[in-house]
Amino acid sequence: MASARAIVGHRRSHGSDLLLATFLAAVAGCANAGGFFVLGAYTSHMTGWLSTLADEAALLNARLVAAALLAMVSFVAGAALGTMLINLGRQRDRRRQYALPIAAEGLLLLAFAGLAAAGAPGAAALAVLCLTMGLQNATITKISGARIRTTHATGMITDVGIELGRAAFRLIAPRSGVRANLGNLGILGRLLGAFLAGGLVGALGYRAVGALFTVPLAVLLLGLALPLILERRGA
Repeated sequence: MASARAIVGHRRSHGSDLLLATFLAAVAGCANAGGFFVLGAYTSHMTGWLSTLADEAALLNARLVAAALLAMVSFVAGAALGTMLINLGRQRDRRRQYALPIAAEGLLLLAFAGLAAAGAPGAAALAVLCLTMGLQNATITKISGARIRTTHATGMITDVGIELGRAAFRLIAPRSGVRANLGNLGILGRLLGAFLAGGLVGALGYRAVGALFTVPLAVLLLGLALPLILERRGA
């Protein structure tokens, strides 16, 4: 209970934000790998889906246009759901405001595993997984005050380039006052490493057992969130 409260409780610190973000980045890497193995697409990559929408619309490929629209609408819906759950928790019981979306993510991953294992149409699994990715990204964005996004590797890699550019400029003009934020660079490296490690584990796991590899991820998320959700008021 104490460890769950420290990670997903409403009293936040820089350390708890980073710990939760690292864990969620690894989960996102795993789920993204699962999306590729099960659906043949990376479900956290909205830039790619938006490009797909434009390309396939130009080619009049209605099926892929519909898939791209479904992916993006589901991602947006997931972000909206995460925001709603956090605000609902703040109104009713602040202790549970972050546990609620984490639990919802666990349930959505279970739904994805069930749909994929049952051979449901790919559109249903795509919608659920994109919904999950949007929910997770919105949750950690709100928890961290928009400082961290766990599924948006493009943004994180861009930030790494910015910090490296600052460091290089300081070498050229040491008196300019420009300097790299080494702490931020370390955080970005940690999150990218977690996403990569999660992707590697996910690729191996999904190749070995298929969509059922999602179940352990869901159990981990529910194990973090449920102790706080089920805790009685005043406990």
